[in-house]
Amino acid sequence: MCGIAGFILCDGGRPDRAELERMAAALAHRGPDDQGIHIDGPVGLAQTRLSIIGLSTGHQPMVGEDGRLALAANGEVYNYIELNDWLRERGRRMLTDSDSETILHAYAVRGIECLEDLRGMYAFALHDAENGQLILGRDRLGIKPLFYCRLPDRVAFASEIKGLLPILPGRPEIAPAALRQFLQNQFAAGEETVVAGVRRVLPGEALIIHPDLGIERRRYWSALDVSPRRIGAEEAEAELDQLMDGAMREHMRSDVPFGLFLSGGVDSAVLAAMLDAHGAGRIKSWSVGYLGTDMPDELDEAGRVAAHFGLDHTPLHLSLSQVFGRIPHSVWCADELMRDYASLPTSVLAQTAAADLKVVFSGEGGDEIFAGYGRFRPNLLGRWLKTFIHPGSGGFRTRGQWDWRWARRLFSPVLRGAPGSDRAHFQAAWRAGPATWSDMQRRQYTDLVTALPDNLLVKTDRMLMGFGLEGRVPFLDHRLVEFGLSLPDDLKVRGRQGKWLLRRWAEPRLPPGHLNRRKRGFHVPVGDWLTDKVAARAGERLIHNRGIHDWFQVQAIPDLVRSRQAGRDSGRELFGLIQFAIWHRLFIEGPGLKPGPDEDPLDWV
Repeated sequence: MCGIAGFILCDGGRPDRAELERMAAALAHRGPDDQGIHIDGPVGLAQTRLSIIGLSTGHQPMVGEDGRLALAANGEVYNYIELNDWLRERGRRMLTDSDSETILHAYAVRGIECLEDLRGMYAFALHDAENGQLILGRDRLGIKPLFYCRLPDRVAFASEIKGLLPILPGRPEIAPAALRQFLQNQFAAGEETVVAGVRRVLPGEALIIHPDLGIERRRYWSALDVSPRRIGAEEAEAELDQLMDGAMREHMRSDVPFGLFLSGGVDSAVLAAMLDAHGAGRIKSWSVGYLGTDMPDELDEAGRVAAHFGLDHTPLHLSLSQVFGRIPHSVWCADELMRDYASLPTSVLAQTAAADLKVVFSGEGGDEIFAGYGRFRPNLLGRWLKTFIHPGSGGFRTRGQWDWRWARRLFSPVLRGAPGSDRAHFQAAWRAGPATWSDMQRRQYTDLVTALPDNLLVKTDRMLMGFGLEGRVPFLDHRLVEFGLSLPDDLKVRGRQGKWLLRRWAEPRLPPGHLNRRKRGFHVPVGDWLTDKVAARAGERLIHNRGIHDWFQVQAIPDLVRSRQAGRDSGRELFGLIQFAIWHRLFIEGPGLKPGPDEDPLDWV
């Protein structure tokens, strides 16, 4: 896991090393172990390294023996051992123990088609000096981030938006449509980010940037190619067993110790079982619960799973101030505007784990690929009504997060008038599904290309990498994703129970009775923190915040605060304004500012 950055210049320009150093410095948290810069002709590459595999020989950027290829990579190529054997048969000679070197040799043999051979989580920049091209590639599910922007003299890229800010020609500007998407959907999906001109390399995509800065897009994987299957429960269970075994064997490849985030739910318990079955031993694990709140947690369930598998387990009991003091730092880490309250306890877990380890396993993806979320199994009447009122996505993801009355009163005319529909990405994903797919498969696919890469995995990557910690998510092995998406609906949901096949397969592997507990999710007691006093102080601070003045109608903020104090459900809107105000200060007003991990959030509004 690392941070990468760089650019390709046009018209014979030569990169300024100082610019590359500033970009790398903005990503230092992603790679505290090493840093490197490579300049060749119009291309400059920078990398900050968190060393996981090939500890002493994996310095980057890497340059091929003949000097034609140079690489800066982030993430892991899990099947590097098998690929290296194949490459040696074709005359390639490995010079390091790093899995990243595999990308160099695979490209030398197969060109851009080599992306089809890679299994893992990765984002990379590869300079092909012979062809004068810079290639940006991202893994199939978007586990690792990669951004780029086109400037008059260059195309630049970075693992995080903050890595691009040092070379922007002026103050960053906000894209109104993306900002409104964040407010209404929790995140902005697709290529456009909330920073105008900064775009995402999409999951499963490569960009080929030519010397004239022309950009050629190449999609090498899409879940749309998955066909529904007719398969029985026993055959599916046997196939799942093989896939889980293969995914875990590859994901456990590491030259450093690893641990586990244990929620007490099904997915992390399955990972605990598989790690135990593959001989991981007494690894460290962590779970989180809350003090000073009536919200139930899963500490007891997590503790039982840890004891069953003999884990070295640490339960964290967090006060409200410990949780919500994370807001400024989590906003800085996330880089993008996205609201996932679980980012706050995840930040605490990441900092705690990073004191001992460089790698943790986490259960993200299980609900997406095996249909665990309740939104994948709506009742027919509710689905029909939502489709009638909000057509275009089969009754899925139809309603904005903000109450329409507060949106009308608080959104500025520019924000209200931003072009496009807030639901456009959901509608496009729904329409893209093949005619042979069921509604459930369309719902899964819609989340796979929107909420998963642009919300859930932002939390997983950025909260952990904010402390130099790598997160591994075996459920998002693309072979498992294809398998889960292809299954008949009745192997995913029976009655009101989601993840039916996974639960059936997991039952003999988990502690007795574990699957009988009700799914709770990773909730955060926002309401207990956003008290009358906190709401009043937040309102006072928001009224004087520059970003709030630019994008919202501040005269309505006192009414919003009073609504919250009266017990009406205005907490989501108020929290969104707090988050945006902090983000605006960090990324628009003062790029380079970095809060500590334990701050008074309202001091940053």
